[in-house]
Amino acid sequence: MPTRRPDHASPWVLDARPLGRRPGTMKAYRFSAPVKIPMGIEVLAVPAGAEVDLDLRLESVAEGVLVSGEAAGTAVGECSRCLTDIEVPVGAELRELFAYPDSTTAATTEDDEIPRLVDDLIDLEPLVRDEIVLSLPLAPLCRPDCAGLCSGCGERFDDLEPGHSHEILDSRWADLAAKFGVPTPIPGAPSAVSVVPGTNGSVVSGANGAASSAAGNASGIRRTGDTSSFGVGMTDADFISDDEEN
Repeated sequence: MPTRRPDHASPWVLDARPLGRRPGTMKAYRFSAPVKIPMGIEVLAVPAGAEVDLDLRLESVAEGVLVSGEAAGTAVGECSRCLTDIEVPVGAELRELFAYPDSTTAATTEDDEIPRLVDDLIDLEPLVRDEIVLSLPLAPLCRPDCAGLCSGCGERFDDLEPGHSHEILDSRWADLAAKFGVPTPIPGAPSAVSVVPGTNGSVVSGANGAASSAAGNASGIRRTGDTSSFGVGMTDADFISDDEEN
């Protein structure tokens, strides 16, 4: 299948004729080219209408023209954790041989392996696109320590109060909480009851120790720091009133 002739008027196309097919001849180029079709992946790409800055060197070699240099631009997308809009500078190293159509390289390789010069023209857009896409992160972040979204309400942790959480009573412990007079949580209320792991099995605790401390001495509730809790699966000896303990 013949290689499509590049559009000479395109800003992505360079003319290699000034090199004269003289091995060792070099020419430097520095320019910007507009993006017509976004370069990137679904969540992050250099958008259409943006420009890519190119700093290149063309060198004539025996088998063709060696293109080397750098491409740089700005990709836009969204953070993969908190979904906020982000802008990410992107850059790619370029190094590709464009083979002469009558060279040994062209005779022994396919067009999709080594690109060809067509009428001494070099189309840089496919090369730059491929290298920029490969340089993009698969999971872009607004910052490395982004906390993401709250799984309970879907809000960004950065926009919420420090220590934000949603405490939900495990329904398997509801009967146990009712037996000891621990109130069940009201959605959105600050004094929710939660199930937390303990050293003697799972324990039910009140937020800030308020919910369970009311029955503290009568029920043999053990206090740890600011949170009161009673054990599940304890023996009778574990439940000792303050008077008996003294």
